[in-house]
Order: sequence, then structure tokens, then C-alpha cells
Amino acid sequence: MKTVKDVLEVKGYNTIWSVSPDAMVYDALKLMDEINVGALLVIDEGELVGIISERDCARKLTLQGNLAIDTPVGSIMTSHIEWVTPDAGLEQCVKLMKEKKIRHLPVFEDGSLIGVISVGNILKTVMCRQSMLES
Repeated sequence: MKTVKDVLEVKGYNTIWSVSPDAMVYDALKLMDEINVGALLVIDEGELVGIISERDCARKLTLQGNLAIDTPVGSIMTSHIEWVTPDAGLEQCVKLMKEKKIRHLPVFEDGSLIGVISVGNILKTVMCRQSMLES
């Protein structure tokens, strides 16, 4: 069984992309576009306080008629964060993502944020392992 640690090894631990809750949604969307991700962690004074996703932007901003340029991230971010540890199994992660209807999970080890994984990262890891087995 693969674990979150395996996903982080395939994906890389190198960068945790984040914004401040005071940043404008427009700037968060611009960053997501530049780095080709679907969500950013929201960090305030070194603490994870939320996550903002493209889905948050579509449902909590656009559908309510608000402007991304005038809306702070903190007002539309998801503040209840589900998270996992590096030893969590991928099956457990997929189940959690499905139950909570989320696509991204921050990863904490010994109280410190060490990464974030997505459904896409899990799929890529599983596919890499399967192709290695077939070789």
C-alpha cells in the first residue's frame, strides 16, 4: 500500500504555494494560473488558516456576483481544513477526499506543514507504480 510519503517523494517536497488571507482573490487566481495548480494554502503568520481553490472562487465569488479584485481570500477560503500525515495510506486519503468532497490535503509531520497533495498527485503516484510493475 502506498502512503502520502510516497506521493510527496514522486511530487517533491520542494514548494508549498500559499497566499495570505489579506491577499485579493484576483492575485490568488493569478498565482494558481502561473503555477498551474487548483488550490493554494492560506497562511497567516506562519499558521495554516485555510485553503482557497478554484471551486471556492467559482461558487463563493463568481456565483455571488463579487469581484475577485475587491475580495480578500480570507472571506471565501475554506477554513475547516482536513489534513493527513506522511504515513497515511492513499486509500484513506481518497476516502477522506470523497467523503468531504475535497481535492487537496495538507500534510503535517510533528506539527509542521511539510507539503500538500492533490487527487492528481495520488493518481500520478499510483500510475507510476503500476507502470513500474508492468516493466
